[in-house]
Amino acid sequence: MNNLHLEGVIHHRDALQLTAELSDNSVDLIVADGPYGVTPHEWDKISDIQEFNLELIKRFTRVLVPGGALYLFGKPNCIDFIDYRPYLNLKSKIVWYQPSRLAQGRLSYTNNYDVICYFTKEKPRVFNLDDIRVAQLVELEHRKRCENVPSVTNGKFGKTVFNPKGKNPGDVWGDIKQLTYKSKELVSREMLNTIQKPKKLIERLVLASSSEGDLVFDPFCGSGTVPVVCLELNRRFIGCEIKNEYVEMARKRLECGDSSHGFSEAQETEDQLSLV
Repeated sequence: MNNLHLEGVIHHRDALQLTAELSDNSVDLIVADGPYGVTPHEWDKISDIQEFNLELIKRFTRVLVPGGALYLFGKPNCIDFIDYRPYLNLKSKIVWYQPSRLAQGRLSYTNNYDVICYFTKEKPRVFNLDDIRVAQLVELEHRKRCENVPSVTNGKFGKTVFNPKGKNPGDVWGDIKQLTYKSKELVSREMLNTIQKPKKLIERLVLASSSEGDLVFDPFCGSGTVPVVCLELNRRFIGCEIKNEYVEMARKRLECGDSSHGFSEAQETEDQLSLV
């Protein structure tokens, strides 16, 4: 049994039910941007987000290939009190930093970041660093001087040389901004900040942890950004979304080649005024 009959489609299904139909050791990458348990949306009403995420991790482990990767989105404590170690290896907790968020905190500090938990099943099968390098933040001459110190030239850091393609993006990402009302790729006002993620963000994940022809599973498809990116980067995909309106949006986005987006100027102005 394989997943061919499920590929290339955004399914109007419950994520856990569709996951149960996937073959063992068949998916190369999972990008799971599902419930956070913090908004009033019906789909986000989770009584215990950490137990929910643990159940996802258990089920995703079965379908991932050895060396496959999972990127699980959430708030800072989304996996803090669960034991995921019997299932997957947590390689990094990526901080997606958004300094432009409104400072709504009155009794504490405003949360200005989401986390993206990067798990792998056993040792990572692929990590395409050269495909996701970012610009160096230090001057080239200073970097070269640093490379000439004894701990680098004669020690264990000998491979930390300047790479003309750029550097590893690290685990704090502030270079990819969240969508705004002016973002051409925004599909719907309802999806702003909570559901639709920037294509650049998804592209980095897909490029880093999959190769052309690999199978990517998106269990919480939302606006369809992961399938759109997979088509553009020559990856196969299986999409799943429980809300019918989102399914229709995502399918239309795929059919239109991602050329359809957001609002007219009048609608954008109206939406901005409604937030004042």
